[in-house]
Amino acid sequence: MFLVQTRMVCQNTLESKSLLLKEFCITKMKKLFIFLLFTLLLSEKYANAQTCEIDSVIELKTKNLIASAVSSALSKMQLTCQSVSGQGAFAVCPSGFIPTSCACGMACGSWDIRQNSVCHCQCARIDWTSARCCKISVGS
Repeated sequence: MFLVQTRMVCQNTLESKSLLLKEFCITKMKKLFIFLLFTLLLSEKYANAQTCEIDSVIELKTKNLIASAVSSALSKMQLTCQSVSGQGAFAVCPSGFIPTSCACGMACGSWDIRQNSVCHCQCARIDWTSARCCKISVGS
């Protein structure tokens, strides 16, 4: 409301012939504009700073909570591995174990894992196959 009144007074003054009043009005409008701009920018700065601070605190607490939960869960987990060998092209892992690597006789380096539990050597006339079988168990 104040801005509208000031503008109306200055507009009427600008239409008049008094040069001194015109300069006074222009100066007053400039100061008012700068004041409003400064107020707007200042309020934005503090509003964004508070938002960022709150976001930073929430992010930090979330990271700490996740790190704590992951650390707690990982400390209870145990990796158990064992080697299994078989004659021929297959080596079968015990129940609950998954093959993580295979080795083949006769210098064969071509193998695959079948059904998530069997190492299979793909070369012909393989005399032995070995598997490294692992499982992750959760302790208390």
